[in-house]
Amino acid sequence: MSEDEKPPESVPVEPARRKMVRQPTGGTAAGRGMGTQMKTADKKSMSSVQWIKRQLADPWSEKARAEGWRSRAAFKFSEIDDRFHLVKKGSRVIDLGAAPGGWVQVCVNRGAAAVVGVDLLMIEPIPGSVLIQADFTEAGVDQQLIDELGGAPDLVLSDMAHNTVGHRQTDHLKIIALIEVAAEFAIRTLKPGGHFVTKNFQGGDAGDVLANLRAAFEEVKYVKPAASRKGSSEVYLVAMRKKG
Repeated sequence: MSEDEKPPESVPVEPARRKMVRQPTGGTAAGRGMGTQMKTADKKSMSSVQWIKRQLADPWSEKARAEGWRSRAAFKFSEIDDRFHLVKKGSRVIDLGAAPGGWVQVCVNRGAAAVVGVDLLMIEPIPGSVLIQADFTEAGVDQQLIDELGGAPDLVLSDMAHNTVGHRQTDHLKIIALIEVAAEFAIRTLKPGGHFVTKNFQGGDAGDVLANLRAAFEEVKYVKPAASRKGSSEVYLVAMRKKG
């Protein structure tokens, strides 16, 4: 097994943010509810402020704003594509978990003929793409993506990630479930010779997914883009050239 096929060495995992709401200890029911709501709102406000400060201080986010990219994630996929040349002129691409649209922008700018993105969140329009607000895991949405694309994709991308709940095992199972559903979709729908990229996390037990990808594709590699946050456990699996 080559070095690229092995999981990268472990890096510190970003601790999950857990909302801490104390149980009410007295007062009226209305008073207890209001106190809980205020505590929750305070936590959300603090978290939002911290996120904004981190974004403003982050050089990749600053570079993305300056260059007109929707997010720093555009640089992650640009680096992956620079290395493996996944987007070709005329490619058909499906992007799962596409919000806010950085990967879609890269695909359009690099000559993809059709790009369809889907996310639970609404995505502001991007010329040259079709953007759908939906739950990819719901029945019928996968076929809707194929219909909008106009045929089988050449490239399937997944930057999907669950919101963490702070329970390591639960978060891990949710992450693996998303990887599995994205991989199953890619294997089922991609044209022969097509490619698949999915987010993963170091330390995650994706053994079954890896086995399926290695059986379905000629080559599977791990990549940790430079634009991934320092200390993040985030990595990407790149599965290339689907077998016919």
